[in-house]
Amino acid sequence: VTYRQLHQRVCQFANGLRKLGIQKGDRVLIYLPMSIEAVVAMQACARIGAIHSVVFGGFSAQSLRDRMNDAGAVMLITSDGQFRGGKSIPLKTIADEAFALGGCECVKNVIVFKRTGGDCNMVAGRDEWLHDLLPGQAETCEPEWVEAEHPLFLLYTSGSTGKPKGVQHSTGGYLLHAILTMKYTFDIKDSDVFWCTADIGWVTGHTYIVYGPLAAGATQIMFEGVPTYPDAGRFWQMIERHKCSIFYTAP
Repeated sequence: VTYRQLHQRVCQFANGLRKLGIQKGDRVLIYLPMSIEAVVAMQACARIGAIHSVVFGGFSAQSLRDRMNDAGAVMLITSDGQFRGGKSIPLKTIADEAFALGGCECVKNVIVFKRTGGDCNMVAGRDEWLHDLLPGQAETCEPEWVEAEHPLFLLYTSGSTGKPKGVQHSTGGYLLHAILTMKYTFDIKDSDVFWCTADIGWVTGHTYIVYGPLAAGATQIMFEGVPTYPDAGRFWQMIERHKCSIFYTAP
């Protein structure tokens, strides 16, 4: 995907969000696999001043419900499923289970990205396929100008030490940190191919997949799956295939 193509896709998605009434300050929950669509969804929210909150695709229906309620999300962006370790995981079904638990009345719209082609229930008046929303949307979208302290996103702690806590990151300070670390910590150059193996459900994935590399104009890899499938050498095969020069992974 080129930067021009990414810009067009972000603008179309942002215009689709505006069509559904999403405005500056609204909170949008994102429950998607590791995909370009996830990056587009996050950047589209940022473009119109909406506050995104990404939930790791491995979390349960209860975890998703709790985060939707706590954030006061007005929209959920999810997919029919995701691929992980050779298996298809039905994210939309898990989302439906979250709604069935109750207390998610704040969510008015659910946008569904078709990733696996699996069957899923679509609730009339609430659910809409992403491929139905985007056609006809303009490929340009004037950004919503926000102050430096305007919230860019909410990201919840894992809950391993108690109730998950929503951590709010501001637009100006967060983006500056992401750019500076790409420039001075990773020493990113135009000739580099950058790969961070984190998931976008964690702050490392936010910073070093969705915001930092893109703000720095880097070429990067995005990976859906696990490092041990189909064999233990998958990561090294990816590095060799794509001539990756900077590899960032968790211990």
